[in-house]
Amino acid sequence: MQLSLETLRFIEENARADVRSLALQAKKYPQVDMAMAVVQIAGRQIAEAKVPSWYRTEGLLYPKHLSMEQCSSEATAIYKAGLVEGETFADLTGGFGIDCSFLSRKFKQADYVECQAELCELAKHNFPLLGLNIDVHNEDGVEYLKRMELVDCLFLDPARRDGHGGKTVAISDCEPDVSALEDLLVEKAKKVMVKLSPMLDLSLALKALKYVREVHIVSVNNECKELLLILEKSKESSEIVIHCEQIANTGEHQHYTFTQEQERTSDCPLSAEVDAYLYEPNASILKAGAYRSLTQTYPVNKLHASSHLYTSPYYIEDFPGRRFQVEAVSGFGKKELKTLLQGLEKANLTIRNFPSSVAELRKRLKLKEGGEDYIFATTLADDSKFLIQCKKHGYTVLLLCLCHLRLERQCIHTHLLDHSE
Repeated sequence: MQLSLETLRFIEENARADVRSLALQAKKYPQVDMAMAVVQIAGRQIAEAKVPSWYRTEGLLYPKHLSMEQCSSEATAIYKAGLVEGETFADLTGGFGIDCSFLSRKFKQADYVECQAELCELAKHNFPLLGLNIDVHNEDGVEYLKRMELVDCLFLDPARRDGHGGKTVAISDCEPDVSALEDLLVEKAKKVMVKLSPMLDLSLALKALKYVREVHIVSVNNECKELLLILEKSKESSEIVIHCEQIANTGEHQHYTFTQEQERTSDCPLSAEVDAYLYEPNASILKAGAYRSLTQTYPVNKLHASSHLYTSPYYIEDFPGRRFQVEAVSGFGKKELKTLLQGLEKANLTIRNFPSSVAELRKRLKLKEGGEDYIFATTLADDSKFLIQCKKHGYTVLLLCLCHLRLERQCIHTHLLDHSE
């Protein structure tokens, strides 16, 4: 896939431009392959945030917008690569090749399989530029699976859209259907990693598959991005270990592990009141349904069986989620609301087990979005409805430190004035 010098120069000069505006200017640049240029500029703009190591690599070519939107981020690809290693690896649904590029580094031999010829051409062009020696196969992944030799690890990322463009919730609706291929997959690989959409129903997937040994639920900046299933035939264990991973832009990782048996058998103490601190589990834990076991791992009590908010008189630094210091708790009486909202013009609203929507509540409370205050509308253990006003832990401490610093400066200034007189 070759681009003319004029097209390459245009891409470099318009790296930050609005691609929709560029697409309308094709007649002004007859020497430029505008369709290709727009695809490359859009691809690089997405890659800068999503796959920064690829963005920094000169000469890479990018596919059409849909493929870029659906591809893994660098953060999730690195996480997946940390779960596997061995001699031989094959990616049966190669796509743009981001997952394959990171996973393949953990193996001596790697094969990329993709039915779309255009994506295969891009892979052949890009992999060497990334320092990778990966064999590219332009063929159907299922047909390749049937005739391939045993490998240490197989990777699949089934297509998750139905025939009408909607997203699926059952693994059997994905293409290829992993539930139909499961026996063949575990015969051909010691370990199989299946990447699924967070939209899929995890409980249905686990019922449909018999060789799942691990589940990894990966979130980035508290947005659930991927469900990963690890299939293995050799291990004899009925317990599926569920790993909840939260990755932040800061590099911070939150990790929580539990089993379905632990969740089923755990007590779940409810709190009679809102204590000094409020805790909201991260997106991976909420997706996994680890609502009861959290109370056995951390000194917290749940506000209500269905509210999925927790409270404690203690600050728990390693709680896997958002941590808040409670400022006030209010019912919906006029006087209570007036006291709560006094001097408050904006706040971040969250609904947990509450009958109104965020939009409806914001209109009722007459609050703008944003600011340092957080208000949770929720139901407590006695089924009463309450608002909990909080600040992220550390913000109050920061304000106190700033006030203390300001007082110290005032004291020093006063002292200097006294001496000057």
